[in-house]
Amino acid sequence: MPKLLEFENVSVEREGTMALRNVTFSIDAGEHVAILGPNGSGKSTLLKTVTRECYPRYPLESSMRIWGEEVWTLFELRATLGIVTNDLVATCTKPYSALETVLSAFFGSIGIWPNHRVTSAMERKAREVLEFFEVSHLAERLMTELSSGEARRVVFARALAHDPKALVLDEPSNSLDVRAQREVRDAMRKLAQNGVTVIVVTHHLPDIIPEIERVVALKGGRIFFDGKKETLLTAAKMQELFETPVQLEVGLGSYNMGLADG
Repeated sequence: MPKLLEFENVSVEREGTMALRNVTFSIDAGEHVAILGPNGSGKSTLLKTVTRECYPRYPLESSMRIWGEEVWTLFELRATLGIVTNDLVATCTKPYSALETVLSAFFGSIGIWPNHRVTSAMERKAREVLEFFEVSHLAERLMTELSSGEARRVVFARALAHDPKALVLDEPSNSLDVRAQREVRDAMRKLAQNGVTVIVVTHHLPDIIPEIERVVALKGGRIFFDGKKETLLTAAKMQELFETPVQLEVGLGSYNMGLADG
């Protein structure tokens, strides 16, 4: 099977600034990976390069492949690689039911419109993925009535409706309270344990669930380090990456980070 992602010498310019600089790395199919870095490190640009919102500055000197292919239609890309961003969660928080929101994935819309023909197979699949994320009891509730954690799990379900081979989750616990963060991380773990490749883009160490074994860190638009999390997620490395004194807590495969005393 070809690699899930392959970046070779990718540089991306945004608003006159080189947001990515000669980035080279790859992710194998079935490999769970965290893309880690502070704000401004290039994480969002890397994600937008994957979703074809950004393109390499020097295309003849670089390449970016997904499942071994450089050229994709957006519809085909979304079917094979589910991507959940904070913008998507906000866009989906409309007065449509959770079931309608998941069903809308089949039509590339938000919610079901009068011209959409929902088949029994589509509805069956939508209810299956809602059940997978343990929110089937919310199927008829409006997205605007759900908690932030519930809404995010419904959007996870929407991304899974097409049976993608992998899910890319951008800052999955951003702006969530403690309970919602736990709910979302439990959902991420369930995905990883059930054969869906999980790529998490984050600056928040607790988002690196135990199933993730590899961390690719970005700093200043470059690869800062890339390797096993047990080796690289240390207080010294995090202090250098985030440029501030930190203390690290590690337990049962999970990590937490706070500012060092003094």
